[in-house]
Amino acid sequence: MNGDKIYHGAVDNASGTAGLLEIAKAFTKVQPPPRRSVLFLSVTAEEKGLLGSQYYAEHPLYPLQQTLGEINMDGLNVWGRTKDIVVVGLGNSTLDDYVRAVAAEQGRIAEPDAEPEKGYYFRSDHFNFAKQGVPALDVNEGVDDIGRPDGWGMQMRDKFTAETYHKPSDKVQPDWNLEGAVDDLRLLFSVGYRVANTDAYPTWSTGSEFKAKREAMLKN
Repeated sequence: MNGDKIYHGAVDNASGTAGLLEIAKAFTKVQPPPRRSVLFLSVTAEEKGLLGSQYYAEHPLYPLQQTLGEINMDGLNVWGRTKDIVVVGLGNSTLDDYVRAVAAEQGRIAEPDAEPEKGYYFRSDHFNFAKQGVPALDVNEGVDDIGRPDGWGMQMRDKFTAETYHKPSDKVQPDWNLEGAVDDLRLLFSVGYRVANTDAYPTWSTGSEFKAKREAMLKN
């Protein structure tokens, strides 16, 4: 595009990779430290068929029956703070309850994906963990932006998809506002920390197609 042949990937997924490192750093400093181990993965070849996450899910470093849950993050919010956070597949598991609780503490609400027809829950790396039975959480940036008119957040998402997604134009922009990204990262850190300290394993909701696999796994 305009002579630029480099796919920079600033939002998708340099922003998510930077966020993953920040959460990992926070876990090394939090007191008291989590009761359980927390594993951070930056997996390859998502765009080639979720190959990296598939390999880990089939050859895990730690047994999946001892893995309480999986939290997936992709590109971060670069458009400012929101009143909500989107949970893809909201209602799939009790991990969503953690999101609701932390979001409420931030004065926000958890909302379902506004585009369920696109099947996002089955298109990102968390899906390989779900298929193996591990409760998996996937969140996206909120779309109810503070100080913006109704619908602005979805307009920005649609504009990014049409003009920037998987294009050389995905570069760092001077008008980015990362305050929303900070809120989301703090939320994900808190969710992960609470899961790492819980007495009860997160569970799939009744009716989930992944529930039977998890229950069979935990019987072994």
